Amino acid sequence: MSASIRDIEGGLLAPKGWRVAAVCAHVKGSSGDKLDLGLLASETDCAAAGVFTQNKVAAAPVRWCRRHVPSSSIRAVIVNSGNANACTGEQGWRDAAEMASAAAALLGLEASQVLVASTGVIGVPLPMDRLRAGIKQLQLGAGGESFNDAIMTTDTRRKQASAAVTIGGHEVRVGGVAKGAGMIHPNMATMLCFITSDAAVDASVLPEAVKRAADRSFNMLTVDGDTSTNDTLLVLCNGAAGNPVVKAGTPEADLLEHAIETVALSLARQMAADGEGASKSLDVVVSGAASEADARAAARAVASSNLVKCAVYGNDPNWGRVMMALGNAGIELDEGRISLSINGQPMASGGVTTGFDPAAVSKAMNTEVVTIEVDLGLGSARATALGCDMTREYVTINADYTT
Repeated sequence: MSASIRDIEGGLLAPKGWRVAAVCAHVKGSSGDKLDLGLLASETDCAAAGVFTQNKVAAAPVRWCRRHVPSSSIRAVIVNSGNANACTGEQGWRDAAEMASAAAALLGLEASQVLVASTGVIGVPLPMDRLRAGIKQLQLGAGGESFNDAIMTTDTRRKQASAAVTIGGHEVRVGGVAKGAGMIHPNMATMLCFITSDAAVDASVLPEAVKRAADRSFNMLTVDGDTSTNDTLLVLCNGAAGNPVVKAGTPEADLLEHAIETVALSLARQMAADGEGASKSLDVVVSGAASEADARAAARAVASSNLVKCAVYGNDPNWGRVMMALGNAGIELDEGRISLSINGQPMASGGVTTGFDPAAVSKAMNTEVVTIEVDLGLGSARATALGCDMTREYVTINADYTT
């Protein structure tokens, strides 16, 4: 973390002027008490921007959000888990709009000021009778963890982060919460992420800042190679910190973007650690690339390889699988210049084996985080991709997902 960015407590509600609510609306059925409907609201209008799935099959809530951001007047986000509202036709669009309208009525807002997100099973219409009743029960307060619980599906743990930075003599805070453990792959990674801030910022600053923050964090994360229909990253800034308004092209804009990126990267790492069935996190660090685009592509290719992920799970020092993945990355490459190591153990130099001790490397891989370092020997660009191993448990989770 940069010296100018400070890690703080509080997560989503660390910034001023934010409240949340969560209830059990029984989205998946009439039994149980699992929270599955959440509301995030600001006390004042927000500058807002988002990044969404690149999947051509985009859920109705994604299309609703794309219609309404970027904006300078967003006030709230209504979210449900247990049902993705994807592949639900025109009814899905009407249901997303009704969710926004119902939340807006609760808060005294216009529907266009409320963004919508959903996550869960694809192809099943939303149970709107239950959601209508659930929205009426929402009562805003300070229970940030309840909102976190309400957005989770196969996640096994909460994911939250927050940071502070001084802008114009004022402490500006950024907080975030995310869900995601499977169906995660760059562009984006099934993830939902909501980042709040009390920064006063010109709305024109956010779209590119959010895109760059996503490119360096969530778009460098892969769990299983599948891109969801519902991926949504929303960043909302309400101005409650009282700082001078951050303008585009200024050092202050760079500081705010860095704080957003810091929170996003922390959330991405937490998602990697909670990958479905995962027993280890995987960091792939590529240096010596001819360009940043090549470095990112190479790192993602290695982190995305199911063969590499299985080798990581089995503590198998099969460095040839890393070379295979690099060769499939579609980048400038010279096999004879590549060096690589795993958890500090040199395994290849100049494209050939170092004659390493397989038992020693296997032992070094038996850790919670496996780091694969690759030097392409062609330039100065570098990038890091995040992922996890692939275990038998991943198959079990996804074989039983709807049954």
